[in-house]
Amino acid sequence: MQNAWEIFPEKFRQRLSLFTTPEQAQEILESFCIHKPSTFRANTLKTSAEDLEKELTKHGIQTERVDWYPDAFILVGQPQKVLMETELYKNGYFYLQSLSSMIPPLVLDPQPGESILDITAAPGSKTTQMAAMMKNSGEIIANDKSKVRLFKLKANLETLGVTNTKVLQLPGQFIWKKFPQYFNKTLVDVPCSMEGRFQSDNEKSFKDWSTPKIEYLQNQQKFLLRSAISRTQVGGTIVYSTCTLAPEENEEVIDWILKKTNHAVELESIHLSNLQTFPGLSQWKSKIFDESLSRTIRIYPTKVMEGFFIAKLRKTSSTLL
Repeated sequence: MQNAWEIFPEKFRQRLSLFTTPEQAQEILESFCIHKPSTFRANTLKTSAEDLEKELTKHGIQTERVDWYPDAFILVGQPQKVLMETELYKNGYFYLQSLSSMIPPLVLDPQPGESILDITAAPGSKTTQMAAMMKNSGEIIANDKSKVRLFKLKANLETLGVTNTKVLQLPGQFIWKKFPQYFNKTLVDVPCSMEGRFQSDNEKSFKDWSTPKIEYLQNQQKFLLRSAISRTQVGGTIVYSTCTLAPEENEEVIDWILKKTNHAVELESIHLSNLQTFPGLSQWKSKIFDESLSRTIRIYPTKVMEGFFIAKLRKTSSTLL
């Protein structure tokens, strides 16, 4: 812990201090230096959280329930392999997933019978969560441009018993041409610099971090979000999320899309009981953001949570030419 400030790139640490308090920055860096417990959610297409808890107890597996999401669990005092060795895991009765990753589908709130787009879906953590929330009804289009990642997505859909999902392999930036203003709701969980998932004992998690990479990713994120909005119905919901702390990939992207669409989308407030969140930044360096950015949320890394950013947008008018 004493070397927490020294393990990660100096420029990252300097940037972190520009939008957090010294205490927050220290807590974030220290969270990167501990092993987070394994977390998972019940697959309600096959079982209930209560029945899963009973079965895990029979296996001698101790868990804690998550108070802001009744279907989520934290593994207590045991390695993840004890979960993976169970038939419950192998048969898709639960899915290993970080707690923060479970938040965007809860914010999107897909309902039975709706049409949903997951623009960058693989390996399917959020897709399978949404399918369970929809009780396997309606329609999910799970898209990803990576052929390799799609194999994992398809395997997860099969294991968890998902039947309402169609898999596509298309560049997300151009998928709007195939489905113009078609979906009720769209999830835009974009590729990012993953600052919220840094680990001190895993150099790969941060060794490729750089500000040029952030700028490159921001460009991709803008195209993905704009495409997602174009394929969502007027009146529909778009949720944008990242697992990074970088303002360029978070608030800057949302501020940009508000201006780019001439406010054809507007930000809505996000409320999740018992979950600690922080409002989006009002500015970054010399850039002042639209005041509605306060409706976005930041999840800062803790002993159990990874860092995340989430924005909920409502489409108020057509974005097609």
